[in-house]
Amino acid sequence: MHETVLDLLRCPFCGTRLSLVDNEALVRTGGCIESGVLGCECCAFPIVAGIPVMIADDATRDAMHALEAGRHEEALFMLLGLDAPRAGAFRAFLARGTDGTYRDALAILSRDAEGEYFAYRFSDPTYAMAEGLLHAIGQQQWTVAGRCLDLCGGSGHLTRVLTGLQSRAGAPVPGTVSPRVVLADLFFWKLWLAARFTSPGCTPVCCDANQPLPFAHNTFSLVVLSDAFPYIWHKRLLADEMMRLAGPDGVVVMPHLHSALGENASAGNPLTPAAHRDLFSSLQPRLFSDDRLLAGILERHVVDLTHDVSPAELGTGPSFTLVASRRGDLFRQYELPPAQGVLGELRVNPLYRVDRQGGSSILTLAFPTAEYEEEFGACRQYLPETVTVDADLSGAIVPEMLGSAYDDLRRRRIVIDAPLRYG
Repeated sequence: MHETVLDLLRCPFCGTRLSLVDNEALVRTGGCIESGVLGCECCAFPIVAGIPVMIADDATRDAMHALEAGRHEEALFMLLGLDAPRAGAFRAFLARGTDGTYRDALAILSRDAEGEYFAYRFSDPTYAMAEGLLHAIGQQQWTVAGRCLDLCGGSGHLTRVLTGLQSRAGAPVPGTVSPRVVLADLFFWKLWLAARFTSPGCTPVCCDANQPLPFAHNTFSLVVLSDAFPYIWHKRLLADEMMRLAGPDGVVVMPHLHSALGENASAGNPLTPAAHRDLFSSLQPRLFSDDRLLAGILERHVVDLTHDVSPAELGTGPSFTLVASRRGDLFRQYELPPAQGVLGELRVNPLYRVDRQGGSSILTLAFPTAEYEEEFGACRQYLPETVTVDADLSGAIVPEMLGSAYDDLRRRRIVIDAPLRYG
């Protein structure tokens, strides 16, 4: 955590500023704080592996006491939720150094099917739509000129998009320490993965979106929450908090909101489109059809924010997107250019099996499970069952290898820009 993050943080309970406690837990290098304790007027919070944990529960307090006793590894393992066998596997992973990958760590840290969702996140239709929407909105540089927040952002896949938009807008480049792109999530292990692999340029903050958010007023020019809102119980509180953080001139973007009127896998506790609109009424929200947004991105490489729809027009569709801002210039049509540069490394989409045939590579679509295929099978709109590429894709890939096919392979996510050491 960079020390300038202290300017952003507020206690989620009393709302006061936080300061570093000068005790045995404090480890800092220059302006970066690796571990320590933050104190406010009502309680204290630990910083573990550079991540402030703005939660007051037994596990967090135990980790803080371990830090203060000099047991830093124990504090980390507590917050990662590791039992003895998984702790041994994680130590072995750390011992591998730079040979360990995101997917190696994910296999240890994730206890359920969510790990599968994260591993293939760059492929799924909800990500494709959300990424395109952010690339469109980011063309209005005022949306990313300030700080950006990826709320309930998991292990940082969309955070990585925001970091890329910031770098193109002249903000610090990915890989530098900066509080300009903040990733907030309840689960420490997801933030650890994001900071180490998926979006190393972000500032991770562990907090509970069912509680007041631990940030100052008007802190962010763009607040993004994708996929998670149906799983939040205190929706009115969170809506008010998001608008508080965005302020009167900011933007709230919520891709892929489940509708209570439609059918959704893992639906959570969704509201109707009208109820979602009412929650954000003071920031003049507009609703958009997810199907129409995705079709525009895939077929015409366009995001059309001039065509918002009423709750009645959404009907019984399973999901929709909400964009809230008082600035009318945000709501226009955007053309999406071909992929610009590579943030990490080019690699074959992990949904494909790669077989060599002479000098060519035969790619075959292979879903990891039937359940994954059922939920995300719509990726077939852009991922063909088989594709032949006249290049050896079993190792490192550079654009020149793909020739004139490069732009199409990138657009269709057959070849993706993956974080380094994604696995």
